Amino acid sequence: MEPNDTIREVKRLTGRPVGINLEPVEQSVKPAEVDELWAMTAGRKATPENAKKAVEMGVDFILLTGNPGMGVSNRAITETLSLFHREFGNKVILAAGKMHAAGILNEAAERIITREDIQAFADAGADIILLPAPGTVPGITTEYVRGLVAYAHSLGKLTITAIGTSQEGADQDTIRRIALMCKMTGTDIHHLGDSGYTGVAVPENITAYSVAIKGKRHTYRRMSMSARR
Repeated sequence: MEPNDTIREVKRLTGRPVGINLEPVEQSVKPAEVDELWAMTAGRKATPENAKKAVEMGVDFILLTGNPGMGVSNRAITETLSLFHREFGNKVILAAGKMHAAGILNEAAERIITREDIQAFADAGADIILLPAPGTVPGITTEYVRGLVAYAHSLGKLTITAIGTSQEGADQDTIRRIALMCKMTGTDIHHLGDSGYTGVAVPENITAYSVAIKGKRHTYRRMSMSARR
């Protein structure tokens, strides 16, 4: 298989839409000191070249967000959304938001994302708004996220609630509680981060999350389905 066919092959084997994260780094912000594993690389930056390559490779959606300490601001996300929306139109779904401060100190806690940010993202062309899951960031309650979800829906946008604070590696009781809080917010899409083990959420926690929000019947049915059968 050629490297350029990787995404299409994953889609063929799984029968699922595939997306990627790109990071709109604020040029005036110096990223925090991180170890080599998490340091910013050219392929992760939200540049027109990277987005064009991703679309050519067959991605279904691009999520504009930030990893810890990278210096990704809501202003940079908005500007990049506008650029990508003009460039790609309806060729790719655009999602945007933050699940933690991402290195911007004045965008922490309840200021991670506000109604004003959601309005700006929507006006810039976002199809989906990403929000921190309740209980994953200090000050982010179910009621607060519920209000933001309702506001995004009023603008005709879908929402993702995201666990991005390594709690994807917490115990299953914690995962179930977060799952139910997310469902209470009315969110459309659920996200678990990649820090349970390096590069992936704990598989047992993915199952526990799924069972909490839709029961064993639908969870096991989804697990047993084959796109190739």
